[in-house]
Amino acid sequence: MIKSKYNVIGVMSGTSLDGLDLAYMTLMFKEHWTFKIHKAETIPYSENWSKRLRHIVNQPREVIDAINLDYTEYLGEVIQKFITVNTIDHLDAVCSHGHTALHQPDNGLTYQIGNHPKLAKLIEQRLVCDFRVQDVELGGQGAPLVPIGDRLLFSKYDYCINLGGFANISSEIDNKRIAYDICPVNIVMNRYANALGYDYDDKGMIAKTGVLNQELLHNLNQIGFYKEKPPKSLGLEWVDNTISPVLEESTLSDADILRTFVEHIALQIASSVNANTRVLFTGGGTYNDFLLERIINYKEFELIKPSHDLIEYKEALIFGLLGVLKLRGEINCLSSVTGANNDHSSGEIYYP
Repeated sequence: MIKSKYNVIGVMSGTSLDGLDLAYMTLMFKEHWTFKIHKAETIPYSENWSKRLRHIVNQPREVIDAINLDYTEYLGEVIQKFITVNTIDHLDAVCSHGHTALHQPDNGLTYQIGNHPKLAKLIEQRLVCDFRVQDVELGGQGAPLVPIGDRLLFSKYDYCINLGGFANISSEIDNKRIAYDICPVNIVMNRYANALGYDYDDKGMIAKTGVLNQELLHNLNQIGFYKEKPPKSLGLEWVDNTISPVLEESTLSDADILRTFVEHIALQIASSVNANTRVLFTGGGTYNDFLLERIINYKEFELIKPSHDLIEYKEALIFGLLGVLKLRGEINCLSSVTGANNDHSSGEIYYP
């Protein structure tokens, strides 16, 4: 039955491996969509899970399948605890992205672990998940998926930019939603912060102590992906095969690499937006003050940092919306964004 109000939990795990984001929300439709986030939490990954997920792309398929089952059990425990601790009842669904293990859309492959039907039984809730596979089968990139939420929930901004494992951008051009991955962000910067003994570069203070290396900056900016037209998306494999070799060949200090990579990100993001526009920034990278300073240095626009809940949980919020749209049989995946043959309603629905 089509309803006007839905209580759901959105679950998101990103490539930056910060942890598992959960957001309990109400989504309401009356002429247009509105939302309220009631409870939200990030569950940090244990050292063991961080290691398993970081290296999953290099594992044979049978090992990934085994990790998928373990990760499904882990998701079940985390989601069930979130429901119990927050005394949540009367849920319409849990809407989960899973965690991307493999993403090679040009080869017709995308694989998100944790989207096993067993999860619905573990949490005793209706489950909507596995949103990328159908899009790839329809010739699309399977990503990004968030832009439908940008259109329906955040249309007052000219651009929505998320600074997570990757920077991705979404905007309306000629009545079409256009979105794509811009460049890596935390997936690279966290590695170098980790090497220096930190979980991440707080406010960009480590990068700020480094020296900008023009040769490395030039080499990064010359990478072919940046000259491609959207739709286009990035994955961990691309970082390992394309970005990491360039950084490792530089033989610079970790601080100098961080400083130079911040400049690279700033240049790529600034070149993706027009001046004198309103740009909503979300994702963990939004707390990197030095990065934001460098972006504004290259392009003058209104940079909007929203509430903590939106910075941290916008993607979990939108995956909640994706699940609700799937339940309603409505479009939740835009061909103008992914390059698929047509707009479609993507995802699988499982019952306990």
